[in-house]
Amino acid sequence: MKLYRQGILLLLGTIILLFNTQAWSVDPVFNQRGIAIRGYDPVAYFTDDKPKKGDPNYVHRWMGTSWQFASKSNFESFVNNPEKYAPQYGGYCAYAASSGYVASTDPNAWTIHNDKLYLNYSKSVRKTWIKNKNGHIKSADKNWPGLKGG
Repeated sequence: MKLYRQGILLLLGTIILLFNTQAWSVDPVFNQRGIAIRGYDPVAYFTDDKPKKGDPNYVHRWMGTSWQFASKSNFESFVNNPEKYAPQYGGYCAYAASSGYVASTDPNAWTIHNDKLYLNYSKSVRKTWIKNKNGHIKSADKNWPGLKGG
């Protein structure tokens, strides 16, 4: 009976860890197959005012992930100042970060606010996030260090 109880406790502990996203170690940058923000050019959001797919010929490795750029000029801009162009919260969903968890993003669900790029899970989540940008940013800024592992 004692062994059975220990097994149940171990199973419950494992389940709690699996569902507690803060216990997970997430990559510092949202990426798929090692490419940040689904291969979109983070600089283009600022310079072209729209998402633009990056070109595999213009790649820069930063924060353990490959970033792609639509042009040599955008590549150089990022290399010279990645913090200016990289999306907040590692490119994870800004709304999710404000709620205390991480989620993937849609490159077409984006906002530039106070010269910072924010991405969201979807356009519908973006609509919710926009209704209280400043409040969500304040919460996400507070949550992000714990979500990314310190």
